[in-house]
Amino acid sequence: MDKKLRILLSGGGTGGHIFPAIAIADEIRKRFPDAEFLFIGANGKMEMEKVPQAGYKIEGIDIAGIDRGNLLSNLGLPFKILKSLSKSKKIIKNFAPDFAVGTGGFASGPALYEASKMGIPIFIQEQNAHAGVTNKILSKKARAVFTAYPKVEGFPTEKIKFLGNPIRENIVSGMQDTAQAKEKMGLDKDKLTILSVGGSLGSRTLNNAWKENIENLKEKGYQLIWQTGKLDYKELSSSLQLPVSIHLKEFIKDMELAYSAADIIVSRAGAIAISELAVAQKPVLLVPFPFAAEDHQTKNAINLVEKNAARMVKDSEMQEKFWNTLSEICENERIRKEMSDNLKYFAKPNAAKEIVDEIFNVIK
Repeated sequence: MDKKLRILLSGGGTGGHIFPAIAIADEIRKRFPDAEFLFIGANGKMEMEKVPQAGYKIEGIDIAGIDRGNLLSNLGLPFKILKSLSKSKKIIKNFAPDFAVGTGGFASGPALYEASKMGIPIFIQEQNAHAGVTNKILSKKARAVFTAYPKVEGFPTEKIKFLGNPIRENIVSGMQDTAQAKEKMGLDKDKLTILSVGGSLGSRTLNNAWKENIENLKEKGYQLIWQTGKLDYKELSSSLQLPVSIHLKEFIKDMELAYSAADIIVSRAGAIAISELAVAQKPVLLVPFPFAAEDHQTKNAINLVEKNAARMVKDSEMQEKFWNTLSEICENERIRKEMSDNLKYFAKPNAAKEIVDEIFNVIK
């Protein structure tokens, strides 16, 4: 391409929307180092901090979603939408991108809607098994919709490209031999090891489940890497008398090492977490966060359960089902092998590369 490429990206509100957008930008920048990038985000949301940290420019618009808990607070929403459409139009006109990529979240609605109205090719990347409202509307105008699941309701079937979620490069390239990884983490390499992850803030549901099952873990001789998250770490580390086989961590920096050391993983069912778990290919027990928008975590988990690539326990059934379901996985090597093998179907380690390949095939 002779002229300098200009790419508009929009997505935010959560890391699950922001990091795929950054991964796509990084992949394009690898191929076109002098390309210009501009992100559109929602003022006050985490993208306004994370995108500049990744080395990209971002402009903010005043947009928010529907507050289902306080309907009166939505009275100003139509005004916010009109204002954000008007500002997006101005930003896009000035920047004049060659194409636009949206990864979901409040800001991507006005940004991609205005881009499509100006005849700019738009592309969508949907992380979940259930399409978000914004992406459903935009998909009608999109040249292609990149998904992490083969079927996503609400999208035109002919536009779906099942290419996966872009994930962190170190997860793709950093997986190691299980026994070696255990030794690096100071663990007993001969003990069955469970890794529990509940996101950066942690999961109170998972933390409570482990608290109740400390004696069971001791009795079985299992080893646990327990990532508690920020909210509960202090209380748990000061109040619990833990055996040496339980390793309490507020946050895990080297996720690829923890994934490698684990024989079994217990996790929430966020889109990016599942994409990483599929690449790690370790048997997994999913406990979906029940308050995610439109219960998308449960839908993500069901997709894996239907392919016998994971087991699932609902948040509301943890007391009666968690330990029994986990024990079944721990005690049956055949089940673990089946789950690991079946996860390969969802593993898309080259998602960012393949998404960018497809974008350039379409716009040629």
